[in-house]
Amino acid sequence: MTYIVRAETPSVELYQHLRVATGLSLKSTAAATAGLVGTWHAVVAHHGDRPVGMGRVVGDGGTAFQIVDMCVLPEHQGRGLGKQIMTALMEDLRQRAPRTAYISLIADGDARHLYARYGFAETAPDSVGMALRL
Repeated sequence: MTYIVRAETPSVELYQHLRVATGLSLKSTAAATAGLVGTWHAVVAHHGDRPVGMGRVVGDGGTAFQIVDMCVLPEHQGRGLGKQIMTALMEDLRQRAPRTAYISLIADGDARHLYARYGFAETAPDSVGMALRL
């Protein structure tokens, strides 16, 4: 299968669809609308004219960035598409982000192996990830 990964911020509807279809939590329309405005860089993966995956970078544009919303529809997983999405995000970060920027992400399950290929390392025990859901 041929995939094209394009630099684009997904629409609210596509964002919500891909999140739910890949097992991520649903975000309300209001939350998705506000959140997508804060996108620093995003890509959407397409199979033909059908969007099948995405990834985003959010951050302050200078000191801190986070890779979020990495997902690929289940029927397209295992074909290297996550690598293509991650490569596109990292290429943009390397080109535009300051050399002193801190880039973080939360790795779910075995996704940590994918992220390790891009230089990400577990931070424990020096620091630990923490989260709060409202």
